[in-house]
Amino acid sequence: MNTAELFDYFLKSKKVTTDTRNISKDCIFFALKGANFNGNTFAQEAINQGATLAIVDEEEYENPSNNIFLVKNTLETLQDLAREYRNYLKIPFIGLTGSNGKTTTKELISAVLKEKFKTHYTFGNLNNHIGVPLTILSIPEDTEIAVIEMGANHQKEIELLASIAQPDYGYITNFGKAHLEGFGGIEGVIKGKSELYDYLRSNNKTAIVNYNDPLQVEKTNDIKRITFSDESSTNYQIKLIESKQEFLAVSYENELIESHLTGHYNFSNISCAITLGAYFGIDSVTIKKGIEDYFPSNSRSQIIEKENHKIIMDAYNANPSSMEAALNNFVKFEGTKTVIIGDMFELGNESKIEHQRILDLAESLNFDQIFILGLNFKETITHNSKVKKFDNRTTFEEYLKDNLILTQNILVKGSHGMRLDLLIIE
Repeated sequence: MNTAELFDYFLKSKKVTTDTRNISKDCIFFALKGANFNGNTFAQEAINQGATLAIVDEEEYENPSNNIFLVKNTLETLQDLAREYRNYLKIPFIGLTGSNGKTTTKELISAVLKEKFKTHYTFGNLNNHIGVPLTILSIPEDTEIAVIEMGANHQKEIELLASIAQPDYGYITNFGKAHLEGFGGIEGVIKGKSELYDYLRSNNKTAIVNYNDPLQVEKTNDIKRITFSDESSTNYQIKLIESKQEFLAVSYENELIESHLTGHYNFSNISCAITLGAYFGIDSVTIKKGIEDYFPSNSRSQIIEKENHKIIMDAYNANPSSMEAALNNFVKFEGTKTVIIGDMFELGNESKIEHQRILDLAESLNFDQIFILGLNFKETITHNSKVKKFDNRTTFEEYLKDNLILTQNILVKGSHGMRLDLLIIE
């Protein structure tokens, strides 16, 4: 079956899945393969459950009489189908990537744009070579703007995702110390994330650029740009409002916008959303509503109020750049403070140095208590009595049964694999 034939089927069903647990009537099932599974073996089951087609790439599972069709590579076919549908939609696509903050930025952009437009955006973390095509193929035909998050942990991945999503507008949140192992160091991160700029440049598309970030300015000096900063020299000017409150407030066109986000590192995320809203003709009052109606969730800078504590749950992911920003922000909170930080993954040869650097920073900020969790942090050196080490979340939870945390504020941050979001703090 070729892509054109498959696309005709897709336009009738508008539903695809790669998981037999999510089969719906008349959907198309793609039999993907991984290190520990082979979707081809589930093709017949998908048809039995109501799928209109099953796409396989192993000949022994082909059965055209039962709507099980053979292709050379099911993943590449899924990606090609997404490209076909993306071109069919003919609507603006906004693509974004970056080391930190891309999911929050995506949600802020979408929160603003959906005040005026029917907006579709990446759900959860479906931002890789499978998630991006699935996101595109889930876009309803009456959508007016799409916002696509693109994640990567090695070079050439953003190049692939950009070729599928074909963004008209692209934004890179920042270049930080994330996935250093896969990218081969910070220079590799910059090169890999900049593949989005390469796409925009080659296809005469437009970059959204934070002019407060000199490296982003440098990387886009030969690309069409929409710019923002806190200075009057850019297309859009947004001012950070300095205050003692934990939540971030900004000013745009004489509107005070009070977010539900903490940390100065979210200033650029909010500013990008304001910029895109204004560019697409949304007035400042409506932009304000979109930002102020957005509440962070999924353990991303999420503030949880308990009777005795204010918990900043930022445990969806962590790398040295985001960990440093979180610690420096947390020190500004009023009252007593406890830090609970877990291992940062995918740092390669930099792991030992970066974990020690983060612990040294935490110690220098004079928090009341510091709990470090994970085998990487366990290898760090400390002579500070405020620091207590634990192998993992489970051993720490055992400790908490007999040792209540008494501080007013608690920061929880670590890589998702540490599952600190599951911590129960009384």
